[in-house]
Amino acid sequence: MTTTPASKVLDRVLVLEMVRVTEAAAIGASTLIGRGDEKAADHAAVEAMRAALNELAMDGTVVIGEGERDEAPMLFIGEKVGSAQGTGPKIDIALDPLEGTTITAKAGPNALAVLAVAEEGNLLNAPDVYMDKLAVGPGYPDGIIDLAKSPTENVKAVAAAKGVEPDEIIVCVLDRPRHADLIAELRGLGCGVVLIGDGDVAGVIAVTNPETNIDLYMGQGGAPEGVLAAAALRCVGGQFNGRLVFRNEDERGRARKWGIDNLDKIYSRDELAKGDCIFAATGVTDGSLLKGVKRMKDGLITTNSVVMRASSGTVRWVSGEHRNKR
Repeated sequence: MTTTPASKVLDRVLVLEMVRVTEAAAIGASTLIGRGDEKAADHAAVEAMRAALNELAMDGTVVIGEGERDEAPMLFIGEKVGSAQGTGPKIDIALDPLEGTTITAKAGPNALAVLAVAEEGNLLNAPDVYMDKLAVGPGYPDGIIDLAKSPTENVKAVAAAKGVEPDEIIVCVLDRPRHADLIAELRGLGCGVVLIGDGDVAGVIAVTNPETNIDLYMGQGGAPEGVLAAAALRCVGGQFNGRLVFRNEDERGRARKWGIDNLDKIYSRDELAKGDCIFAATGVTDGSLLKGVKRMKDGLITTNSVVMRASSGTVRWVSGEHRNKR
């Protein structure tokens, strides 16, 4: 495994400060759990995350955000955050204040507040479009997965490297009509398919956790979540391929505006998230990765978070208690 040098720039943005940001977003969204209002939950998370980011002494730029066109409130691509504009360390930020708006509205599992930070220029500056994704956990030869190949070829390659038959491979897929052919192909091989309703950052990270028994993640989801997942895998290991998906000329034009000329490029993990980076997530609702926000008597709020850093390979699980918050 290649060693990632520690960033002196990121040393000035403490790892635990990133946890405070995701905690704030999760607590904000938690007031809307099960209330059936996706936009209100998203708005609460966005406003709390923006306020927390603006308290940090950094010159931050959102390079992967909620988008440019959504009607939902957003921390938009290109937005400047931090209290030290022009003077503090230059930090690129990929974020999703509430990954799983529908999950939160319905009180389902695996809603998260997530972000990743890196030095300026080290996170892919991509438009708000879809992304084809393919991920596998650590311990496999480099290049074991290839988005240019079929799902069948990728399953067989991983099965061979693992020393099992293809029908023993478990694949996580986002449960969407667009994945009907993919799911049919996987089940035709005899694979187990774990369908998730939302939250594909947690789905990708699941390939790194032996307790989930998930070998591969496949399918199409949001590009912001792809960059966030790649940053997480830089910290804990695993391989990732991503390819931007454009539905019309407007989306292609916006990609070119952000400096993306090769619209068919397949990005590796390290092309999406380069160098040293920090990934943080806080649970909004209970899930496989983290427990959600809990509101106790006397105003006590508890949170559960994870924060990772690429240069050290350190993973910290953080339990927080917060008082005097509504």
